[in-house]
Amino acid sequence: MAMRTSRSPIRVLVIGGGIGGLCLAHGLRQAGVDVEVYERDESADGRRQGYRLRISPQGEAGLRACLPDRLEELLSATANVRDDSGLVAYDENLVEQWAPSFEDPRAGLPDKIDAVDRVTLRRILLTGLDGAVRFGKNFQRLEQRPDGRVTAYFEDGTEATGDVLVAADGTNSRVRAQLRPEDSPQDLGIRTIFSRIPRAEAIAAGLPEALQDRFSYVIGTDGHHLGLMPMLFRERPRQAAARLFPQADLVDSDDYYMSVFNVHQEDLGLSDEEFFALGGEELCALVVERTKGWHPDLREIFAFAQPETTFAVPLRATRPVRPWEAGPVVPLGDAVHAMPPSGGVGANTAIRDAQLLGGLLAAVDRGERELGEATAQYQRAMVEYATEGVEMSLRIAQWSIKKANG
Repeated sequence: MAMRTSRSPIRVLVIGGGIGGLCLAHGLRQAGVDVEVYERDESADGRRQGYRLRISPQGEAGLRACLPDRLEELLSATANVRDDSGLVAYDENLVEQWAPSFEDPRAGLPDKIDAVDRVTLRRILLTGLDGAVRFGKNFQRLEQRPDGRVTAYFEDGTEATGDVLVAADGTNSRVRAQLRPEDSPQDLGIRTIFSRIPRAEAIAAGLPEALQDRFSYVIGTDGHHLGLMPMLFRERPRQAAARLFPQADLVDSDDYYMSVFNVHQEDLGLSDEEFFALGGEELCALVVERTKGWHPDLREIFAFAQPETTFAVPLRATRPVRPWEAGPVVPLGDAVHAMPPSGGVGANTAIRDAQLLGGLLAAVDRGERELGEATAQYQRAMVEYATEGVEMSLRIAQWSIKKANG
């Protein structure tokens, strides 16, 4: 492979316009690096993205480092305003149980970003990239050229060539499928149903005060488990955008709970083909049926789950996390270190990837680093902290999805 040592600018191709890929694009654009993002969705509205997203101190630092000041201010203005960062756990009869504790040094800071609405975050990340995001680009394959560059081919017949290709195309990465099929994430045997529950309706239905503004787990003795995570906007997204960045195309939202219902695949009585074919109303009905023996105050809130926002995913994890072969193709985010959402670590790890890789590629662009050396340094560090993240997520997952007899 030809090695870069000249000061001529590099061109970076990012496959995937999720959180990690867009953070990387912002960081590179701020450093003056030529970057383009190729996203399979047809538009910013093209995917079901989940809802509330926990942001760790390291994730917040990464976002602030990658984003320009005005977008950083907009993200802070639309972040979660909840004061209590604790986690509380109950059984299905609302008897309190042991739960792991988390220390957060940002407690009490007025502008902290400790949780965000995922749709709002992605729309903020899509703001200000000035045409650098190409929608409707389904990655098909890549080809590494004799000159050390790499060409990406897309299903619409187009192609793009750059000095670096970043695989940021998620858990089902097509880039990984071509280069590292042996590193596909492992199925954990858990199926998760995500829903959105309007907060006002849930409280009116009798949601206990102890669950209203905290990250709450309900651990059923039947092997079914529910997470309720509040999203209380500091300022409504469109109002904040009008005040701080009118060009940002944000979608308004009322406060809500993200509902995460976990069930063991072996207990579903359905094949995966049957389960993943269920629509939102059928998934909501499944949750209601599986919790018929739970406390009435919990059962009442399920009536307000929005079927149009309800969808199911399998839980998977990458073990072990391994570096890819040295070269112009570099992995980022879930493409290389998928993990269950139970630890709230996955997106934060992708943001950390973006911050680290962006800084190293900017140094290459300035002629201060050699490309192969920079990407190898990134992968060494990434494998270490991503492995810690995967293992922590799995430990929390094992606690949160345990069976009473297991």
